[in-house]
Amino acid sequence: MSTLDAGSEVEEVKEKQDKAGELLFCGATSWDIIGRKKGPVEGNLVSPTRLRPLVGVDIRFVASGCTSCHCVALDVEGRCYTWGRNEKGQLGHGDLIQRDRPTIVSDLSKYKVVKAGAGRNHTVVVTDDGNSLSFGWNKHGQLGTGSIKNEIEFSPVRCLVSEVQNTACGGEFTVWLSSIEGASILTAGLPQYGQLGHGTDNEYNTKDSSVRLAYEAQPRPRAIASLAGEKIVKVACGTNHTVAVDSNGFVYTWGFGGYGRLGHREQKDEWAPRRIDVFQRKNTLPPDAIVSAGAMNSSCTAGGGQLYMWGKIKNAGDDWMYPKPLMDLRFCSAICCSIGWNIRCMDSGNMHHFVGADNSCISWGHAQYGELGYGPMGQKSSAVPKKVDILENMHIISVACGAGHSMVVVDRTNVADRLAQLDIHDGKAFDEENAVSDPIPQSKGSAIKSTPKAAKASQNAKKRKKSKDSTDSEEEEGENEDDDSSDEEANGLSDTSEQYGSKSKGRGSRKGGKKSSSGGNGMGRGRGRPPSNNKKPAASQGKAVGAKRGRPRKT
Repeated sequence: MSTLDAGSEVEEVKEKQDKAGELLFCGATSWDIIGRKKGPVEGNLVSPTRLRPLVGVDIRFVASGCTSCHCVALDVEGRCYTWGRNEKGQLGHGDLIQRDRPTIVSDLSKYKVVKAGAGRNHTVVVTDDGNSLSFGWNKHGQLGTGSIKNEIEFSPVRCLVSEVQNTACGGEFTVWLSSIEGASILTAGLPQYGQLGHGTDNEYNTKDSSVRLAYEAQPRPRAIASLAGEKIVKVACGTNHTVAVDSNGFVYTWGFGGYGRLGHREQKDEWAPRRIDVFQRKNTLPPDAIVSAGAMNSSCTAGGGQLYMWGKIKNAGDDWMYPKPLMDLRFCSAICCSIGWNIRCMDSGNMHHFVGADNSCISWGHAQYGELGYGPMGQKSSAVPKKVDILENMHIISVACGAGHSMVVVDRTNVADRLAQLDIHDGKAFDEENAVSDPIPQSKGSAIKSTPKAAKASQNAKKRKKSKDSTDSEEEEGENEDDDSSDEEANGLSDTSEQYGSKSKGRGSRKGGKKSSSGGNGMGRGRGRPPSNNKKPAASQGKAVGAKRGRPRKT
């Protein structure tokens, strides 16, 4: 590339970054139950909708992740807005309180944030001076602070990287792109499937006499040695895999290989970057190529703007074990063109995709919450790319897909009147008084957000309290222990359905975890104190000595 071409490219990229517009949202808004409750969920926005706090705000970048139930938006002033699920402090507001409305991260107000990435329970941002900050869950070192002493960081902390240009987040790991020669890509977090690219999964036995496996966290960002001689310019992360592109247009993938998402014609995990043979010779990626990674698939644009995909593309049918052109995108409208669409931006969620191309917005995939934006009369899911009619003839600046939701940034030029006709979502107001009184719960059993399950547990506790006259103090103590466990489950902190650094289900022993009602010794739910000789149940007084022993039945 000549110096003139390089200068033109820099100017083009700068112009693209300066563009901003209106943020539109579609999908689920019940953040605390997304992916946890089967069946219909209330509050879904099935059409692209404006969000009240961001109406008129110039948004230039949006971010989420295929496993993320929270969102990040950046405006032209460098302010960072976050909202959604906050059970691990991933919103960066210094607490664990869910936000239904976009809220400025006050601790980032002294920085100008230009890039961001979102994982399952953590968020990473990049500032204009090349620094990076992160917040949220840090159990596996995914925040890149060099330590896992604090499992949760409620407010932004510095990452141990410098001269950062971009970032991307997987489920429990993070990737940074740097301008430092020989260290253009760095990773930190969970290495379970080799997604960090360092040639190992850091597996070990938790005990010498145990067969339970765990994976050593990597909290300090480390450059990938096998890519030291390459300049990595683009990166995207799925749940447990990574896709990267170097300055020569070659594509590398590594991590979990299920469903062929790595594109190597096999399902083997790759612990180090491996070049995809399809994108070589005359089919390398151009400088303006788009790279995206979903939970179980990967995609990119190659020569001529042709979109390639590989992995699990549809719920039914064979998996694509190597990159194949997605021909459906060429003919997803009646006004088709033989050369296809000019794709400017793309992102992938769990099993859905959003594309901004020409003056159209295109989406497809498996959806549950209206995240494809087809409207109340439109179809719920689509196996083939389909236009989002309400956004036709609008210029799409940026898109982002999360777990059950999508975000689109639309240029207001010439379409301000049409945007004004779209619905506005208010969201639930944030209770500042409760947040100030208890910003950070002191224990895992502390109430984080009121949920229907928590309300039911509270009602059951009141019923048990009313019947205290027919129970002794020993049983009351046992019931109080159950209340604590119910609160913990209602807060979503005892969910053991996912694996975090272990091949066995669950997270190992937990403080305050729910115990067997029998305690393993046949002594009931009490704490093992012997019954007092001076204390007799009221119902047994006046009975003969040979009467049947035991507590009276509750009314």
